[in-house]
Amino acid sequence: MTSMNTMSFWNFAQNTPEQLALVAPDGRSWSRGELLEECNKLVHGLRELGLEAGDAVAAVLPNSAEYVALYLAAAQAGYYLVPMNWHLTGPEVAYILEDSGAKAFFCHGSTAEASRAAIQESGFNPEAAFVIGEDHEGFRSYQTFLASQSVEIPEDRMTGMVMFYTSGTTGRPKGVRRPVVQADPDSMASMMAMFPMLFGIQSEQSNVHFCGSPLYHTAVMTWVSNSLHLGHGVVIHQKWDSEEVLKAFEKYKVTTTHVVPTKMVRLLKLPEDIRKQYDVSSMKHMLHTAAPCPPDVKRAIIDWFGPCVYEYYASTEGGGAICNSQEWLENPGTVGKAWHGADIRILDDEGKEVSIGQQGTIYMRMTDVSRFEYKGDKKKTEDNRFGDYFTAGDVGYLNDKGFLFLCDRKIDMIISGGANIYPAEIENVLIMHPEVADCCVFGIPNDDWGEEIKAVVQPVDGLSDDERLNREILEFISGRLAKMKWPKSIDFTEQLPRDPNGKLYKRRLRDPYWEDKKAVVV
Repeated sequence: MTSMNTMSFWNFAQNTPEQLALVAPDGRSWSRGELLEECNKLVHGLRELGLEAGDAVAAVLPNSAEYVALYLAAAQAGYYLVPMNWHLTGPEVAYILEDSGAKAFFCHGSTAEASRAAIQESGFNPEAAFVIGEDHEGFRSYQTFLASQSVEIPEDRMTGMVMFYTSGTTGRPKGVRRPVVQADPDSMASMMAMFPMLFGIQSEQSNVHFCGSPLYHTAVMTWVSNSLHLGHGVVIHQKWDSEEVLKAFEKYKVTTTHVVPTKMVRLLKLPEDIRKQYDVSSMKHMLHTAAPCPPDVKRAIIDWFGPCVYEYYASTEGGGAICNSQEWLENPGTVGKAWHGADIRILDDEGKEVSIGQQGTIYMRMTDVSRFEYKGDKKKTEDNRFGDYFTAGDVGYLNDKGFLFLCDRKIDMIISGGANIYPAEIENVLIMHPEVADCCVFGIPNDDWGEEIKAVVQPVDGLSDDERLNREILEFISGRLAKMKWPKSIDFTEQLPRDPNGKLYKRRLRDPYWEDKKAVVV
C-alpha cells in the first residue's frame, strides 16, 4: 500500500474515514470513507471491463458525488477522465466519444437521451455505457455495476489525468492531453495540492470549499479535487442561485470558493436587504478567473467580503498569474503577476517581445508538468506555441511591476476604421448600469468602417421599454467611454447564451451577422 506520508484524499480517507468529504447537490453528506469506497469500486469495476492505464473514461454528468468519485477513480488508476458539457447534443457527444477513444462512458438520467443518440451514432459498446439514477434502455445500471465490486484500495495504482476538451471557439473542440506521469497517485495529488498554497490556502481540516459551477470545467474540477487532497470538506450545488449560495456560505462556514465575474455580478444584483441577512465572514479565499472582471464589480465584492478576493489568469492548457486583493487595489484591473515557476511574455505578430505597457498576444511558459498537446491536431498544437511558450489567444500587456492586464481575446477584438476596440472594456461599463443584468459586445460588418459595435443587453427584469432603456444606456456610458466605443445599436434579449459556469457563447450572437460576408468572400 502507498505510503501515508503524502497529502492526498486517499490518505486522509484511510486515516480519518469518518470525516466529512462532501455534501452532494441532493443534500446527502458523504464521509471520506464512503467516497473512498465508491472510487475504489469504480477502479475494480473498470479493470474488470478490461480498461488499462492510459485508457479514457468519458462522462456526461451533472454535479454529483458520483462524478467526484469517478475523478478519484481515474486519478488513481491511470485513466484519462473526459468530462463533457451536459448541454451537448448527441452528435457533439458522439464526436468526443470517438475522438477521445473512450473505453467506458457514464451518463445520468437527465443526459440519457443525448447520450443514447451518441452511442448509436458512434457505435460505442453499450456494455461499457452506464447510467446513474433510474434505469434507461441502452445503458447498464451504475448501481448494479458497482454492487459486487471490492471496496479495497486497488493494487498497482498509477496517476491518472483529466483530458478536458476546449470549448471550440473555432471549429470542433480539441482534447488537451498531457502525458500520464510515472508517479504514484498520492505523490501527484500532493504536488497538485501545492497550487492552492500559492494563494495561501493550507491543509486545515476546518476549511470548507463551495462549488456552484459545473464540474466539467477545468478550474471547477481542479479546485474541488485539490480541496479534497488538502483534506477540506466540499459542498457542491447543481446550479448557481445567488441567495442559496449565501445560505450555504453561512450554514457550512465556507472558507474557499471559485467563481467567475458573472457570478459576482449576480451576487451584487441581489437586493441589499437580502445580502445583509447572511454572514459571509468565514470566507478566506474567494478565487476568480475565466474573464476580465469589471473593476467596479471587483471593488464592490472586496468591500463586501473583505480582502479575501484572489484573481488568477490561466487556461485549460496551463498558466499563469495571480494577485491578492491588496495587489489588485494597488494595480486596478490587473489579473496578476506570474506565480512561482511561471513566466509571461507579450509578443507581437512576428513573435518579438513588445515593450512594457504595449499590447500584444499573451504567452505563458510551459513546465514539464503543464506541457500538453491538442489530441490529434499537431498543427493547432504548433500554431499556439512559440518555443516553450503557448498562448490561449488573449491580448494584454505588462506594467513596469510585472503585473498582467487583459484587453480581450484576439478573436473578439473589433477593428473599426483602423482602430482596435476591445469589447470587454465596453462590457465592463455596460454591466454597471442598474437595469443591465448581463451584456455582450461584438463587431458586425460596416461597409465604410469595416466593423461597427453591436451590444446585446439582458435587462434585470426581462424585456422592458427598449427605446427608454436604449436611451438611458447611451446616457450612462457618455463620459465613461469615448464616443468611438459607443455601440451603434443595442438589442435586448431575455437571456444571453451562457453555460452554467458563466461562459458566454458569443459566436451564437455574432456569427449570423457575418454569414452574408462569408458567402461573398467565398
